[in-house]
Amino acid sequence: MYKVAPVLDERSLDFISHSEAQTRRLGARLGELLQGGDVVCLVGELGAGKTCLAQGIGRGLGIEGPITSPSFTLINEYKQKQAMLPFYHIDLYRIGEAKEALALGLEEYLYGKAACVVEWADRAPEALPAEHLWIDLRHIDETKRGLLMKAVGKRYEELLREFKRRAFGI
Repeated sequence: MYKVAPVLDERSLDFISHSEAQTRRLGARLGELLQGGDVVCLVGELGAGKTCLAQGIGRGLGIEGPITSPSFTLINEYKQKQAMLPFYHIDLYRIGEAKEALALGLEEYLYGKAACVVEWADRAPEALPAEHLWIDLRHIDETKRGLLMKAVGKRYEELLREFKRRAFGI
């Protein structure tokens, strides 16, 4: 049986989401905490829940309307009056190496004033900011997904600490 400790240490959190709806709700709680310039990196195999979590994050930021995977466009921009701040949803699935990501002008998105979610972040780690929130999603079964969150940098340690408090009361 797969067992997981809900809190590993100050910089990480490992837990199970039991449904797509719960993954979106957890994403929304995270989105409510994001600030301009924050970067959330998502990794995991196809169907692990990356886009589902990104949709929740967008909702937490106040984005209305559909939030879709930018698999073909690579970057979806959401700038709405009611949103807390601009939201960039980036998908690096079709990127072969960091040079390709940088050629897209990725730095303008990652080092700006918007909140960024990067799916398939492991495809171009060299292009990412040194500090970020890393979330590894994994299949547990048909509906359950494991999420391992790792804070890299002081801002993200604070973000993770507040997320733990709001989502789990710890």
